[in-house]
Amino acid sequence: MSCPFFMPTDEFKEWAWHARPRLPLGEPWRGYCTAPGHERERPSDDEIKQWCSFGYARHCPRLPAQRHADKVAFSLARDKEGIVLIYYVLEIDHTPGEHGTLQYDSQQGRWLKPHQDARVQRQAECYLDSYLRRKEVPVRPGHPSS
Repeated sequence: MSCPFFMPTDEFKEWAWHARPRLPLGEPWRGYCTAPGHERERPSDDEIKQWCSFGYARHCPRLPAQRHADKVAFSLARDKEGIVLIYYVLEIDHTPGEHGTLQYDSQQGRWLKPHQDARVQRQAECYLDSYLRRKEVPVRPGHPSS
């Protein structure tokens, strides 16, 4: 789960863990906040781990009281014949809200159906990038979907 106000910019390569968790964007990311009144603020590493890139944003002090979502989640819907479909869902108070699919043409290297919100779209790009890298070089050899 990542925060709907999180704009990822670069991989958080220094993020150490004992056992690799399943991360919402595939890899850990650093970035900045886009919540009203906090635009372009850079969260601390702990804040990124708790709310922005991995946790549930509902308890973040930057999150506005009036909002469309607390989290964004992505999953692979299909990867066939060069077309990658990514399912997304925005939740508020643990209840699904907006949802749908985003479509990427890997042969043309472009989005056929992007998301209209630049933050959600950027997060989808991070998720897709991670998926495509794991597809080529799996985390666990012999397990391409890892």
